[in-house]
Amino acid sequence: MKKKVIIILSVLIVAVLLAYSAFRDRTRTIEQYVSLADQPSIDPDYRDIVLPYNIAAVNFLITEPASAYQVKISSTNGKPIEIFSRNANIRIPMRKWKSLLDSNRGQKLFFDIYTMNSDQQWSKYKPITNTISRDNIDSYIVYRLMHPIYIHYKNIGIYQRDLESYDESMIIQSYSFKGVCVNCHSFLNNRGEQMLIASRSELGNSEILVADKIKKIGTKFGYTSWHPSGQMAAYSVNKVRPFFHTAGGEIIDVIDLDSAICYYDLKADKLLFHPPLAKKDRLETWPDWSPDGKFLYFCSAPLLWQDKEKLPPPQYKDVKYDLMRISYDIETDKWGQIETVLAAEETGKSILMPRISPDGKHLLFCMTEYGCFPVYLSSSDLYMMEIETGQYRKLDINSDRSESWHSWSSNSKWIAFSSKRPGGIYARTFLSHVDENGNASKPFIMPQKDPLFYDQFLKTYTNPELIATPVKVRETKLVKTIRSKDEVLCDMPLTEATPSNNKNWPWK
Repeated sequence: MKKKVIIILSVLIVAVLLAYSAFRDRTRTIEQYVSLADQPSIDPDYRDIVLPYNIAAVNFLITEPASAYQVKISSTNGKPIEIFSRNANIRIPMRKWKSLLDSNRGQKLFFDIYTMNSDQQWSKYKPITNTISRDNIDSYIVYRLMHPIYIHYKNIGIYQRDLESYDESMIIQSYSFKGVCVNCHSFLNNRGEQMLIASRSELGNSEILVADKIKKIGTKFGYTSWHPSGQMAAYSVNKVRPFFHTAGGEIIDVIDLDSAICYYDLKADKLLFHPPLAKKDRLETWPDWSPDGKFLYFCSAPLLWQDKEKLPPPQYKDVKYDLMRISYDIETDKWGQIETVLAAEETGKSILMPRISPDGKHLLFCMTEYGCFPVYLSSSDLYMMEIETGQYRKLDINSDRSESWHSWSSNSKWIAFSSKRPGGIYARTFLSHVDENGNASKPFIMPQKDPLFYDQFLKTYTNPELIATPVKVRETKLVKTIRSKDEVLCDMPLTEATPSNNKNWPWK
């Protein structure tokens, strides 16, 4: 009897859901309406943007008051998507959305929005016009989620999102190994099969290498960049410390008291350094390899203080980083001479986070008033440089909030970056199309199933990395490796490779 009741209730629930869906998606022939001169206000702002043809539906909220809404989404080919709703929360049927975008690559995408007032009269707004790109975006993006808590960090995780749907999965969470932090994830050639993740916990600081095998390297890498060959990775070692302002702008700030660039040879299991990249009188950080592997780009600033413990040093606002590069031959492990690509003296700003497009044509970077950590500086903006000429310009996609943590798609047609433009506190992930000349289209926030998602989500997104193939390693394997006592053995003991433990490290 109980089983029969459960079956009947299940059938009734399904029937109600189907009836609701039918009512929600039911369209109406609107023959009479008032034409309005303005576009409707929608949130998120998915207007005048360029969309990948393989992106998940951009659900939105119509913020115009009404008793009913009708939305028609159309393009050159295929049947339009029509949605009638008593609710301003517009959710687009995914199957119809994907079909429409896929059959209209390179075409315009129109959103016709109607609203009905309390007198049953319809108004039609000026259509919203977007563009469907012929260029796909990498199917996955990996980012770090954390609460913006300044005194104590906990429950920090690395997550993977399928951009063709709304599916999000956890790669690793700090609480799984009683950790303080997981960060600085990096991938080889925009693919999820080979990566590095840094961890900090009561077990110590370590780097986890995911490749053919999973290895624990007994020191924490900082900002990391893979050589395109996959045979080595350059990384920074940083003595980063947060401090606080009592008034104005962001409360928190960050200073790099000491830093250097090192590299890890995968085949030899060796941690190495090149003395010119670890000078006593310079701060070297933010390494990034050119796609051909012949140059390592990085940022470098003069060390202005002797006391590396004082926080903050009185000269912290005078620190401005130059953009540098050095040639390298991986076959012989020989480095060339360091050269200046763009000097802070020329720009008047600190140059940070260089990221070169996989086709080698453009370099995307941040510039801010001072310092090494742009996510906490509202003055941080994105700039684009043409590699061949060295010409650079400020992009039109910037806001009056911090823009940082940017990455390229594998086809060099899309960028992802973190921006605090929605409210100044929480960084969100934005996407933008880049054309052949390095021009970036109006950015749009990463779509969610519920348009109200970001209003309710109290975590911040950082370090979004676009990848073409997913990360498949299980969290249990990563945690087991972190907890393991086994570490990569090197000719240079790993404890000595950690600058705080090595009296002879060249930049100490």
